[in-house]
Amino acid sequence: MAAHPVDQAKGGGLMEGIMNVWEWLTDPAHWQGPNGIPVRTLQHLYISGAAMVIAIVLAFPVGMIIGHFKRFGGFVTNLGNVGRAIPTFALLIIFASTDLIGVGDLAAILALAIFAIPPLLTNTYVGVRDVDANVSEGAKGMGMTDSQVIGRVELPTALPMIGAGLRTTTVQVVATATLAALVGGGGLGRYVVDGFALQDVTLMMSGVILVSALSVGVEAILALIQRYLTPRPLRSRESGSAKPA
Repeated sequence: MAAHPVDQAKGGGLMEGIMNVWEWLTDPAHWQGPNGIPVRTLQHLYISGAAMVIAIVLAFPVGMIIGHFKRFGGFVTNLGNVGRAIPTFALLIIFASTDLIGVGDLAAILALAIFAIPPLLTNTYVGVRDVDANVSEGAKGMGMTDSQVIGRVELPTALPMIGAGLRTTTVQVVATATLAALVGGGGLGRYVVDGFALQDVTLMMSGVILVSALSVGVEAILALIQRYLTPRPLRSRESGSAKPA
């Protein structure tokens, strides 16, 4: 049976679109200059990395301390729920509209940091809290202080859970950093936003593919780092902690 003309037109349009994206991505002109793919990728990594550094500095110490003393669990849970309910786009617009911050990368960094704190805090808390109490008490019985127990016993044991949360959150931040272009920021999101504004489907889809590839690459690198840093006896827990708490 012969293919319907409409189906043939759709198939031809799809193949043409794929070829246009491929030609755009492989065009040497798009890999050079201030708007080139390498520069935009570095901008994207800077925004994502800065947001993650802020979130880690704020979330990890608090999560470890709360998990060690096994207190304020309800607060951590509620904070995680509230954090998921706050739309990152709304935070982005609020920060960009203030005179102190304004449009640009800083608004995106702060919004993404707030987006990343709740899951990092929750995973760190749960990972440290669920360490076998006998192990922690045994370490205290050997004369270790609370800080030594956290750093030498509980943190290494909780690393699979913490690492899973860190990987998942980082990938989400890298993907969400695309929104930075909406408030005048840089990154690969510029291709998506500019393509939408210009009704240039090829430019928009090329940006989507680049962001997706970067997210997958970051996740793979973090997975290798986590496996390298996790003590060998605990590596079997990684598969069971693939999702954040």
